[in-house]
Amino acid sequence: MKKIAILMVISVVLICNAAISQEKQIPMQAQITIDTDASAKPYDPMIFGGFIEHLGKQIYGGFFEPGSPLADEKGFRLDVIAAVKELKVSVIRWPGGCFVDSYHWKKGVGQKRQPYDDDRWGVRESNQFGTDEFVELCRKIGAEPYICQNGLASVQEMADWVEYCNATSGKFADMRKNNGHPKPFNVKFWSVGNERGDREYIQKVRDGAKAMKLVDPSILVTCSGTHGPDAHMDSYLFDTAGKYLDMVSVHQYWIANFQTFQTPDYLSCMMLSEKPDAHINAAVNSLEQAGVRGRIKITFDEWNLRSWHHPGFSGHYTRKVDYEDPEVIALIKARDKSLNPKLYTMADALFCASFFNACLRNAEDVTMANIACLVNQSGPLYVHLKGLVRRTHFHTMAMYANLLKDTVGKITIDSDKLVQGQNSVDVVDAIATTDKFGKTWAIALANRHPSKEVACTVKIKDVPLCGKFDAKILTGDSADSYNDIENPERVSPQTTTLKFKNGITNLPPHSLTIVHVQ
Repeated sequence: MKKIAILMVISVVLICNAAISQEKQIPMQAQITIDTDASAKPYDPMIFGGFIEHLGKQIYGGFFEPGSPLADEKGFRLDVIAAVKELKVSVIRWPGGCFVDSYHWKKGVGQKRQPYDDDRWGVRESNQFGTDEFVELCRKIGAEPYICQNGLASVQEMADWVEYCNATSGKFADMRKNNGHPKPFNVKFWSVGNERGDREYIQKVRDGAKAMKLVDPSILVTCSGTHGPDAHMDSYLFDTAGKYLDMVSVHQYWIANFQTFQTPDYLSCMMLSEKPDAHINAAVNSLEQAGVRGRIKITFDEWNLRSWHHPGFSGHYTRKVDYEDPEVIALIKARDKSLNPKLYTMADALFCASFFNACLRNAEDVTMANIACLVNQSGPLYVHLKGLVRRTHFHTMAMYANLLKDTVGKITIDSDKLVQGQNSVDVVDAIATTDKFGKTWAIALANRHPSKEVACTVKIKDVPLCGKFDAKILTGDSADSYNDIENPERVSPQTTTLKFKNGITNLPPHSLTIVHVQ
């Protein structure tokens, strides 16, 4: 009996091992089919935009650090500017965000700057960095400046700011000239306020947009449309202010670290990677229902997988701020949790690819997107006293901004699923872009699986892709790989030759590949 039992155990073990071996031999699969008969859609490079706010080390200690050996004579960090230029950042939104609710632009221009207590973030704002410095920063980077107005300020203050930036004559145009800027800044993009939606705010949007356009009819105006997980927009906004709007702003962070700090694992992050598509589709549906789709575009001007951490403030700290209070000191210090390099893994890189794919798939509706934030906190670039680190999602942004072609082709994706509990997403996400002649293609292929290769078939119409093609691949030693000061290039894109046989190539686990095909 003992011999029979032992033989039975051995048989079960052999069967299990055979099943495991067979599972290893069957790779996950996906098929991408490019429809070359369908018209390719142009997309706006402003989807590769950024956002900076006066919180943490985004401005001071990020872009602007007077006295640093790495800064120029005006205080701009030259290494940071050079790195951001690699991303071809097309537009930068400033100064907020929540910060803008207590910001008054006149205190931050001219020789006599007026420091003040910023009750939104609980710090002393020096106003060293104001409108003039922001526009100069944008010019150095080659990005369009995008100014967000204080939605709680008067309509007149909003109009005056447009005059300061764009007018050739008038009281505030003269102020700009006296501050050393004889030529108008020609700021094209403006927002009336940030993350509000009540009816009083919507009326302010109407009046503010109207007043700003009376100063400069050429500007494009947006406002807060939706922020948070619900992408539905109130039709009252479009009925009341729609005729003065060119765009409407959408914000979402899929890991909300604002008050409670969270560190979900790689797979949990990947379960969020199809959320941007659903969010944009819901916003488009609101525009469609309001009858303004096509005329009013979407600016997704705050987005990221993770929000930065700022416990206790942004309306949650109601007492007068005492900078010596240990509680206040601890709350402000807690913001540095967002600087931890271990947070920004291949999950951030691949979520970033999924977000851009969602924008590209909806290119006719999404005209701008601004990663929040651009430097430090949860941004793609970590800046420290002695240099900087390109985080994993920096490389995704650089690859998309530099390697894609100008129009988006129509594709179908048939993919196995990546599963976690009751949740699942396609294991492969993809986008195909082409030049205006449809002759050269740049195909982005993201394998979301943490540990398995995917046998990915690519067909152009019905013809399987065959041959060797130039490609760049971004991956890491593990799905949790990250870059830090000691190992700044642990995750970085590698140039390679990608081989397709009968249309099939193997995508490495947790990877982004962009391949160029003639």
